[in-house]
Amino acid sequence: MTEQTTTTQTQFSDLGISGTLLAATKAAGMEEAKPIQAQAIPPFLEGRDILGVAQTGSGKTAAFSLPILSRIIGLGTKRRPRTARALILVPTRELAVQIETVVKTLAKGAHVSTCLVLGGVSRNSQVRRMQQGVDVLIATPGRLTDLVREKEVILSDTTWLVLDEADRMLDMGFINDVRRIAKATHPARQTALFSATMPKEIEQLANTLLREPVRIEIAKQSTTAAEIEQSVVIARTKQKRKYLSDLLANESMKQVIVFARTKHGADRVTRDLERDGFNAAVIHGNKSQNARQRALNGFRDGSVRILVATDIAARGIDVPGISHVVNFDLPDEAESYVHRIGRTGRNGANGAAITLCDPTEASKLRQVERIIRMKLPVTADITDQPDPVRPAQARGNEGSAEGQKKPAQPHRQHAKRKGNGSAQRSGERTESQQRRPRRGRGGGQAGRARGKAA
Repeated sequence: MTEQTTTTQTQFSDLGISGTLLAATKAAGMEEAKPIQAQAIPPFLEGRDILGVAQTGSGKTAAFSLPILSRIIGLGTKRRPRTARALILVPTRELAVQIETVVKTLAKGAHVSTCLVLGGVSRNSQVRRMQQGVDVLIATPGRLTDLVREKEVILSDTTWLVLDEADRMLDMGFINDVRRIAKATHPARQTALFSATMPKEIEQLANTLLREPVRIEIAKQSTTAAEIEQSVVIARTKQKRKYLSDLLANESMKQVIVFARTKHGADRVTRDLERDGFNAAVIHGNKSQNARQRALNGFRDGSVRILVATDIAARGIDVPGISHVVNFDLPDEAESYVHRIGRTGRNGANGAAITLCDPTEASKLRQVERIIRMKLPVTADITDQPDPVRPAQARGNEGSAEGQKKPAQPHRQHAKRKGNGSAQRSGERTESQQRRPRRGRGGGQAGRARGKAA
């Protein structure tokens, strides 16, 4: 494996990019190549496989898109039905949409066709789009696996394969799908694998899919951008809502992403923000693609100031000018912290990341600090303060419920006689439902459903 770490080339013309592609980079305001682009484009144009380790927001989309487009433009427009010349495989819908936007921007003026294949939207339009064949296919593993199995997509002509955010695909249980998809592509393909972290499983995947790759490491694995000011506030879970509301009252927090650990938690945070008078939108895996895209568009155009999200969307949000990231909960996977806060401080801009940490989350905080190789400063500890009083509306609801307590008593007694506490059995069903996704993580129907959701 060849390792490449430095380069003096900064202009795209020096890297071998010319013609309509060079004009498109200038029109997009890309005057100088970023380090990942300067190091990846020349060997990619030479036909070498690439193994890239770079933090989020480093500019790697253009690093693999420009050389692929450069080769495709010279091939003409004749393609076999249902085939794709290049495949870019990503973990989430948001990232797929983002990459297609970049590819279309860079291919402006050239006759290059693209197609998105992802869950959450009608498969019929995707099948129709693929019937004539496309130049660049951007897909998530779940839906693409379905269409390949049904022979609606043929990958035998695919000579460029890009695996972006490979570590996230590992986290989401897609690695077996990735292997099957790679096996279906042209045996003489050129492959690029990009990942923010390089766990053992990704190293093994790279060893099986890449041939003598050029390894490019822009920053140490799991490091965070120096432009991001990071801090921690120690607060009990019951204190977090009011503290977040007080934070957001500061007008300097112009465009904010709030990350929650679970889908239900994200919905709850959004409802609380709206009750506190803030305009917020939410995206997570239970939302349709159209709903997620509407929320992102509102956040991007400024009509929505606050976006609440789960980790599944952390790597697919590329909105310029995000001033703050707030971790309402610490993530289950410490590496996700890097990708969460990477939504701010992009392209050299300054940003801030604030983590609200319940004392019970102390072990997760230590895991994050080990991953990022730094101690996060604690700027406040409010655990010595009393929990906030519930809003008046909630108290009113409690009073109303209390007033109905006596009439409800016979019903509770009836429930008790009927089966030793139906409420308890209901709680058991809820716990079972919460465990079910973990049982299906590796495969089966639950795994497939999760693949389609992505």
